[in-house]
Amino acid sequence: MMDQIIPTLLSAALYLLAGAGFAWRHVSGPERVPWRHLLLAAGWLGVIVHAFALWQTMGAAHGLDLGFFNAASLVAALMVLIVLLGALRRPVENLMVFILPVAALLQITNQALGSDAATITRFPAGLEVHVISSVLAFSVLSIAVVQSLVLAWQDHRLRHRQPGGIVRALPPLREMEQLLFQILWLGFILLTLALASGAAYLQDIFSQHLVHKTAFSIAAWLLFATLLFGRWHYGWRGPTAIRWTLGGFATLLIAYFGTKFVLELILGRG
Repeated sequence: MMDQIIPTLLSAALYLLAGAGFAWRHVSGPERVPWRHLLLAAGWLGVIVHAFALWQTMGAAHGLDLGFFNAASLVAALMVLIVLLGALRRPVENLMVFILPVAALLQITNQALGSDAATITRFPAGLEVHVISSVLAFSVLSIAVVQSLVLAWQDHRLRHRQPGGIVRALPPLREMEQLLFQILWLGFILLTLALASGAAYLQDIFSQHLVHKTAFSIAAWLLFATLLFGRWHYGWRGPTAIRWTLGGFATLLIAYFGTKFVLELILGRG
């Protein structure tokens, strides 16, 4: 047990340290807090330790434990990894201020509340594509939600002529919107791949235990497709884009974690 607790606490501490550092950097300005590379290094070390702790929790002799809390922790680790990779080319530290503390919380919650009875999953040949693309799609679209919330807050502050504090350190609204739709396109492509591979490799995607997940996933795909079409054809932006992003993600959240929550934590099924 201790060999799982120590990496979990270490990774959570590194996430919180890096997140607090980036928040301080935004408030005080890069000139007063010039430790971007050290903060990124803390984030990278945190996600490496997180992956080690997660493998200890998820790994099993006959498959993977993809229970509710393990799955949430896995998504958190992938979100951190994707944002850290994005930081190699773009200034996305504003996302880390929100994502790193959430990742720390989900990791600690997994350690505290994760079931000792593993929900073991073995994947038939070819189904790995569906599983990997599904988790990646959810992770990327989770980042899009964080970006949309930051954008909404930035837009609200600017509309009310309050451009000080963290808002001053954020990129211009146009750049923030461009980044949002770049993230949305990546997530949409991955979600399309997840649905297509699921249809190809699962015997019956509308079977009783999959019908709700499938229906909500398709509904989420349609919402994101509508948003991207609206952006391309009608130039949707601002509050409209934010509402559609949140609506699509809420539907996808119900598809995956809503189903897992009901089946595993309420009905007690693996």
